[in-house]
Amino acid sequence: LPKSIQGRHVLVIEDIIDTGLTLSQVLPKLRQEKPKSLEVCTLLIKRLGEDEEVTDALDINWDLVGFSIPDAFVVGCGLDYNEMYRDLLDIFVLNEKGIAHGGYGDL
Repeated sequence: LPKSIQGRHVLVIEDIIDTGLTLSQVLPKLRQEKPKSLEVCTLLIKRLGEDEEVTDALDINWDLVGFSIPDAFVVGCGLDYNEMYRDLLDIFVLNEKGIAHGGYGDL
């Protein structure tokens, strides 16, 4: 981090929380820096069924979650697949045919 976050309010912005593994590694490191507060804001969080305990362990403020989505591969609004589709103005599920063809199939 370029500046100390000690005693400061910190907001981590995520586009999507999939398994939560990245945040489970990053948040403890940020907490070691003793911020005044630490919150996570995300546009999307995946519902992963049995693996929900991973995201539950993150202690997320659900007021800062845009949408909870099913466990599917999504593109659009900055989310890409093979560097494609990030410029879409809406969020779409990329179907198995699209994934199998490297993103060149139907959405």
